[in-house]
Amino acid sequence: MKRSPKWNALNRQIVACDRCARLRSYCQDVASAKRALYRDWDYWGLPVPNFGDPAARLLLVGLAPAAHGGNRTGRAFTGDRSGDWLYRALFKAGFANQAEAVHRDDGLQLIDCAITNPCHCAPPDNKPNGEELQNCSEWFGRTLSILPVKVIIALGQLGWESSVDQFTALNWMSGRKPKFAHGLVVPLDDNRRWLIGSFHPSPRNTFTKKLTEPMFDEIFQLAREYLDKGEA
Repeated sequence: MKRSPKWNALNRQIVACDRCARLRSYCQDVASAKRALYRDWDYWGLPVPNFGDPAARLLLVGLAPAAHGGNRTGRAFTGDRSGDWLYRALFKAGFANQAEAVHRDDGLQLIDCAITNPCHCAPPDNKPNGEELQNCSEWFGRTLSILPVKVIIALGQLGWESSVDQFTALNWMSGRKPKFAHGLVVPLDDNRRWLIGSFHPSPRNTFTKKLTEPMFDEIFQLAREYLDKGEA
Protein backbone atom coordinates (compact mmCIF):
# COMPACT_ATOMS: atom_id res chain seq x y z
CA MET A 1 0.00 0.00 0.00
CA LYS A 2 1.32 3.44 -0.94
CA ARG A 3 2.21 5.77 1.92
CA SER A 4 0.73 9.25 2.17
CA PRO A 5 1.30 11.42 5.26
CA LYS A 6 -1.60 13.72 4.28
CA TRP A 7 -3.98 10.77 3.81
CA ASN A 8 -2.97 9.20 7.11
CA ALA A 9 -3.22 12.51 8.97
CA LEU A 10 -6.69 13.12 7.55
CA ASN A 11 -7.85 9.69 8.66
CA ARG A 12 -6.51 10.26 12.17
CA GLN A 13 -8.46 13.52 12.36
CA ILE A 14 -11.64 11.81 11.14
CA VAL A 15 -11.33 9.12 13.81
CA ALA A 16 -10.78 11.76 16.52
CA CYS A 17 -13.77 13.90 15.44
CA ASP A 18 -16.39 14.58 18.14
CA ARG A 19 -18.46 17.33 16.48
CA CYS A 20 -21.79 15.48 16.56
CA ALA A 21 -22.90 14.56 20.07
CA ARG A 22 -25.91 12.55 18.89
CA LEU A 23 -23.82 10.38 16.58
CA ARG A 24 -21.00 9.85 19.02
CA SER A 25 -23.48 8.80 21.72
CA TYR A 26 -25.32 6.45 19.38
CA CYS A 27 -22.14 4.76 18.08
CA GLN A 28 -20.83 4.23 21.59
CA ASP A 29 -24.18 2.87 22.80
CA VAL A 30 -24.27 0.37 19.94
CA ALA A 31 -20.66 -0.62 20.62
CA SER A 32 -21.50 -1.21 24.26
CA ALA A 33 -24.77 -3.11 23.77
CA LYS A 34 -23.57 -5.04 20.67
CA ARG A 35 -25.65 -7.48 18.68
CA ALA A 36 -25.90 -11.02 20.02
CA LEU A 37 -24.23 -12.40 16.88
CA TYR A 38 -21.18 -10.21 17.55
CA ARG A 39 -21.02 -10.36 21.34
CA ASP A 40 -17.37 -11.51 21.20
CA TRP A 41 -16.34 -8.53 19.04
CA ASP A 42 -14.56 -5.48 20.38
CA TYR A 43 -16.62 -2.87 18.49
CA TRP A 44 -14.81 0.06 16.91
CA GLY A 45 -17.43 2.61 18.03
CA LEU A 46 -15.54 5.64 16.58
CA PRO A 47 -15.87 7.63 13.36
CA VAL A 48 -14.86 5.35 10.48
CA PRO A 49 -11.98 6.71 8.38
CA ASN A 50 -11.57 6.71 4.63
CA PHE A 51 -10.31 3.45 3.18
CA GLY A 52 -8.26 2.63 0.14
CA ASP A 53 -5.43 3.70 -2.10
CA PRO A 54 -4.12 7.21 -1.25
CA ALA A 55 -3.27 7.64 -4.95
CA ALA A 56 -6.73 6.54 -6.12
CA ARG A 57 -8.28 7.95 -9.28
CA LEU A 58 -11.62 6.27 -8.46
CA LEU A 59 -13.52 7.49 -5.40
CA LEU A 60 -16.67 5.82 -4.07
CA VAL A 61 -19.02 7.99 -2.04
CA GLY A 62 -21.40 6.03 0.19
CA LEU A 63 -23.77 7.10 2.94
CA ALA A 64 -22.57 6.24 6.46
CA PRO A 65 -21.17 3.24 8.36
CA ALA A 66 -23.67 0.59 9.38
CA ALA A 67 -24.24 0.28 13.12
CA HIS A 68 -23.08 -3.34 13.18
CA GLY A 69 -20.93 -3.10 10.04
CA GLY A 70 -18.37 -0.31 9.86
CA ASN A 71 -19.16 0.83 13.40
CA ARG A 72 -18.21 -2.69 14.52
CA THR A 73 -15.22 -3.36 12.27
CA GLY A 74 -13.80 0.14 11.88
CA ARG A 75 -13.56 -0.08 8.10
CA ALA A 76 -15.95 1.25 5.47
CA PHE A 77 -18.38 -1.28 4.00
CA THR A 78 -16.87 -4.10 6.07
CA GLY A 79 -18.97 -6.63 7.91
CA ASP A 80 -22.37 -6.04 6.29
CA ARG A 81 -24.28 -7.16 3.21
CA SER A 82 -23.75 -3.88 1.37
CA GLY A 83 -20.02 -4.44 1.67
CA ASP A 84 -20.35 -8.01 0.43
CA TRP A 85 -21.83 -6.66 -2.80
CA LEU A 86 -19.42 -3.77 -3.10
CA TYR A 87 -16.14 -5.63 -2.63
CA ARG A 88 -17.26 -8.48 -4.85
CA ALA A 89 -17.90 -5.95 -7.62
CA LEU A 90 -14.61 -4.13 -7.00
CA PHE A 91 -12.68 -7.39 -7.14
CA LYS A 92 -14.29 -8.42 -10.42
CA ALA A 93 -13.44 -5.00 -11.91
CA GLY A 94 -9.81 -5.14 -10.74
CA PHE A 95 -10.14 -2.46 -8.06
CA ALA A 96 -9.58 -4.84 -5.10
CA ASN A 97 -7.22 -7.74 -4.40
CA GLN A 98 -9.96 -9.92 -2.90
CA ALA A 99 -13.73 -10.20 -2.92
CA GLU A 100 -14.38 -10.46 0.83
CA ALA A 101 -14.28 -7.88 3.62
CA VAL A 102 -14.59 -9.31 7.12
CA HIS A 103 -12.39 -7.23 9.44
CA ARG A 104 -9.69 -4.55 9.31
CA ASP A 105 -6.82 -7.04 9.18
CA ASP A 106 -8.16 -9.46 6.57
CA GLY A 107 -5.62 -8.41 3.90
CA LEU A 108 -8.07 -6.49 1.71
CA GLN A 109 -6.45 -3.75 -0.38
CA LEU A 110 -8.02 -1.43 -2.90
CA ILE A 111 -6.28 -0.72 -6.20
CA ASP A 112 -6.57 2.79 -7.68
CA CYS A 113 -9.73 3.15 -5.61
CA ALA A 114 -10.77 4.72 -2.31
CA ILE A 115 -13.99 4.93 -0.29
CA THR A 116 -15.40 7.81 1.72
CA ASN A 117 -18.75 8.62 3.30
CA PRO A 118 -20.60 11.94 3.65
CA CYS A 119 -21.15 10.87 7.27
CA HIS A 120 -18.33 8.99 9.03
CA CYS A 121 -20.38 7.90 12.06
CA ALA A 122 -23.22 5.38 12.09
CA PRO A 123 -26.46 7.40 12.46
CA PRO A 124 -29.71 6.24 14.08
CA ASP A 125 -32.05 4.72 11.46
CA ASN A 126 -29.22 5.25 8.95
CA LYS A 127 -30.28 8.90 8.63
CA PRO A 128 -27.80 11.67 9.50
CA ASN A 129 -29.37 15.09 9.81
CA GLY A 130 -28.37 18.21 7.91
CA GLU A 131 -26.17 19.64 10.65
CA GLU A 132 -24.30 16.34 10.97
CA LEU A 133 -23.68 16.19 7.23
CA GLN A 134 -22.42 19.77 7.31
CA ASN A 135 -20.08 18.94 10.18
CA CYS A 136 -18.66 16.06 8.13
CA SER A 137 -18.39 17.96 4.86
CA GLU A 138 -14.88 19.22 5.68
CA TRP A 139 -13.57 15.64 5.57
CA PHE A 140 -15.12 15.09 2.14
CA GLY A 141 -13.57 18.28 0.79
CA ARG A 142 -10.14 17.41 2.15
CA THR A 143 -10.41 13.89 0.74
CA LEU A 144 -10.96 15.39 -2.70
CA SER A 145 -7.99 17.72 -2.23
CA ILE A 146 -5.64 14.79 -1.51
CA LEU A 147 -6.72 12.20 -4.07
CA PRO A 148 -5.99 12.58 -7.81
CA VAL A 149 -9.62 11.73 -8.48
CA LYS A 150 -10.83 11.27 -12.07
CA VAL A 151 -14.06 9.30 -11.53
CA ILE A 152 -16.47 9.48 -8.61
CA ILE A 153 -19.19 6.88 -8.09
CA ALA A 154 -21.98 8.16 -5.83
CA LEU A 155 -23.79 5.27 -4.16
CA GLY A 156 -27.39 6.32 -3.61
CA GLN A 157 -29.26 9.60 -3.36
CA LEU A 158 -27.42 10.98 -0.34
CA GLY A 159 -24.02 10.15 -1.77
CA TRP A 160 -25.08 11.85 -4.99
CA GLU A 161 -26.38 15.01 -3.33
CA SER A 162 -23.31 15.33 -1.10
CA SER A 163 -21.04 14.90 -4.12
CA VAL A 164 -22.92 17.48 -6.19
CA ASP A 165 -22.73 19.98 -3.31
CA GLN A 166 -18.97 19.48 -3.01
CA PHE A 167 -18.37 19.74 -6.74
CA THR A 168 -20.46 22.90 -6.95
CA ALA A 169 -18.37 24.47 -4.18
CA LEU A 170 -15.19 23.49 -6.05
CA ASN A 171 -16.53 25.01 -9.29
CA TRP A 172 -16.33 21.61 -10.97
CA MET A 173 -20.02 21.89 -11.77
CA SER A 174 -22.28 24.76 -12.80
CA GLY A 175 -25.88 25.25 -13.81
CA ARG A 176 -28.78 23.17 -12.56
CA LYS A 177 -27.92 20.36 -10.19
CA PRO A 178 -28.40 17.00 -11.92
CA LYS A 179 -30.95 14.63 -10.43
CA PHE A 180 -29.73 11.23 -9.28
CA ALA A 181 -30.18 8.29 -11.62
CA HIS A 182 -28.51 4.90 -11.79
CA GLY A 183 -25.92 4.86 -14.56
CA LEU A 184 -26.04 8.62 -15.14
CA VAL A 185 -22.65 10.15 -16.04
CA VAL A 186 -22.08 13.86 -15.42
CA PRO A 187 -18.92 15.56 -16.72
CA LEU A 188 -17.05 17.69 -14.19
CA ASP A 189 -14.25 20.22 -14.28
CA ASP A 190 -14.38 20.79 -18.07
CA ASN A 191 -14.50 17.06 -18.81
CA ARG A 192 -11.43 16.31 -16.72
CA ARG A 193 -13.48 14.28 -14.20
CA TRP A 194 -16.76 12.39 -14.18
CA LEU A 195 -19.52 11.66 -11.67
CA ILE A 196 -21.40 8.37 -12.03
CA GLY A 197 -24.61 7.56 -10.17
CA SER A 198 -25.39 4.09 -8.81
CA PHE A 199 -28.06 2.62 -6.60
CA HIS A 200 -26.63 1.87 -3.17
CA PRO A 201 -25.98 -1.88 -2.64
CA SER A 202 -28.17 -1.89 0.46
CA PRO A 203 -30.32 -4.93 1.24
CA ARG A 204 -33.38 -2.78 0.50
CA ASN A 205 -32.20 -2.44 -3.11
CA THR A 206 -30.61 -5.85 -3.62
CA PHE A 207 -33.36 -7.97 -2.04
CA THR A 208 -36.00 -6.24 -4.16
CA LYS A 209 -33.85 -6.56 -7.32
CA LYS A 210 -33.88 -2.81 -7.79
CA LEU A 211 -30.13 -3.38 -8.04
CA THR A 212 -28.83 -6.64 -9.52
CA GLU A 213 -25.22 -7.82 -9.70
CA PRO A 214 -25.00 -7.30 -13.48
CA MET A 215 -26.33 -3.74 -13.03
CA PHE A 216 -23.75 -3.07 -10.33
CA ASP A 217 -20.90 -4.64 -12.30
CA GLU A 218 -21.75 -2.39 -15.26
CA ILE A 219 -21.16 0.69 -13.09
CA PHE A 220 -17.56 -0.34 -12.44
CA GLN A 221 -17.01 -1.25 -16.06
CA LEU A 222 -18.23 2.24 -16.89
CA ALA A 223 -15.83 3.72 -14.32
CA ARG A 224 -12.97 1.79 -15.90
CA GLU A 225 -13.90 3.16 -19.34
CA TYR A 226 -13.81 6.74 -18.08
CA LEU A 227 -10.54 6.21 -16.23
CA ASP A 228 -9.04 4.92 -19.48
CA LYS A 229 -10.56 7.88 -21.31
CA GLY A 230 -8.86 10.24 -18.90
CA GLU A 231 -5.50 8.64 -19.65
CA ALA A 232 -5.95 8.77 -23.42
